[in-house]
Amino acid sequence: MPPEPASSPDRAGDLIAAFTGHLRATGRADDRHYERAAECFFERWPDPALWAAQPLAARLAARTRTRMLVTFLMLHGHLQPGYDYLIARRFISLWRELAASPLRNDMERFVAATRELGFADTVARGAGSLVAARLLIQTGKPLPELTAHDLDEFEVALGERDHRTHRPSAHYRRMLFTTRSTLYHLGILNRPPVLRPPRQRQTFAERLAKAGVPAAILPSFVAYVERLQATHAYSTICGTVTHLGFFGRHLASVDPGISSLAELDRRRHIETYLTVTARATRARGGGPISIEEQRQRIITINCLLNDIGHWGWPEAPPRRLVFPKDIPRRPQPLPRYLPVDEDRRLTDALRRSPRTLAAHALLLARATGIRIGELIDLELDCVHEIPAQGAWLKVPLGKLKTERMVPLDDDTVAIVDRIVEVRSPGLPLPHPRHGRRVEFLLTHHGKRVTDYTLRRELQRAASQAGLSPIVPHH
Repeated sequence: MPPEPASSPDRAGDLIAAFTGHLRATGRADDRHYERAAECFFERWPDPALWAAQPLAARLAARTRTRMLVTFLMLHGHLQPGYDYLIARRFISLWRELAASPLRNDMERFVAATRELGFADTVARGAGSLVAARLLIQTGKPLPELTAHDLDEFEVALGERDHRTHRPSAHYRRMLFTTRSTLYHLGILNRPPVLRPPRQRQTFAERLAKAGVPAAILPSFVAYVERLQATHAYSTICGTVTHLGFFGRHLASVDPGISSLAELDRRRHIETYLTVTARATRARGGGPISIEEQRQRIITINCLLNDIGHWGWPEAPPRRLVFPKDIPRRPQPLPRYLPVDEDRRLTDALRRSPRTLAAHALLLARATGIRIGELIDLELDCVHEIPAQGAWLKVPLGKLKTERMVPLDDDTVAIVDRIVEVRSPGLPLPHPRHGRRVEFLLTHHGKRVTDYTLRRELQRAASQAGLSPIVPHH
């Protein structure tokens, strides 16, 4: 319900009386000065909505006593000051004021739910004050009635603040993501939050032009990248743009007058690029680039030429220019196992780790031999007790597209029990493969643990154990 307009003298008098009564109830001194500030406010703006319609600079210029009145009106449902004001202003005494406001119960419920997801108290209160409280104030809704649209409007306001101040609202955005997670696990939002790709400082066209791609073929590169956006992940597109930039810069050096990709020649353009790629060095340190980087630079060009040829683009070269033998082969050494003493030191480091969830997940992988992708896909009910055969771990579909059962001993079952104790609770999450909601075993802060988190913990434990970097396949 929108707040009742305070356009009548009686209504204004009631609000002034409620404000001064609130001050006395909360132990504030100098009530007469605050009362006079409130009287001046309502003499100028009989309806608080008239104050909210003022330019942002005018609203922010209010004096301390007027700000106290504005805070009271907001928290008691008499004023919706706009997200621009709510985001721009620092409410130092917000939690003290919330304790004596109608928003108290909703805020306590929000903070408690955020803590249950494993967030620290400072994060829970930060998300509550920076996002949840401001949403409740501006929408005038109770917590259970908030919608995804309300949070989207808040995010739009953050973008407008970024544009206005020329400073990114990184802290606000982190708290907004936390708020979305909490509201999802409270059953208020239908979908969990999704990590969005970072905003680009430059467009793909600007990046390619800056890399030195000839102007005549730049539109073809840009059109190709835009076409890939319909079917490829953002990170893949970024890598493609980088590799196209290397090729475009090479074309500019060997053939500045090139006017179309249709003019590409195997000997003049491709073979010289293969040579340059084999001799390429890193920007940092000056060492040679890896075989994997060489492969990606050549594979990207091969995909470009094959794709535009299949799509029938007029700028496609008339014949094939890149062949499988042009792509460097990866070395294929046999995996190196960990000697017994190194394995013991690594295991001890994981057991002592303060990052209990990730460390015990790695210990589970060590005990069962499952891959890291299978590990993060394990479900909460992955342990099955089979009569007369003991406990077994159900390993979900993974790299080999097969499910299997792995026998567990008592020590490994204890590892699973420990993971269950420290994982964050919450509602089931959509499975990335089929979209159905699943209770995953490895969850932290209301979302799935990533393979990056596990790999980082493995390297940290290896370093602590005095070992060289290792990979999960060891």
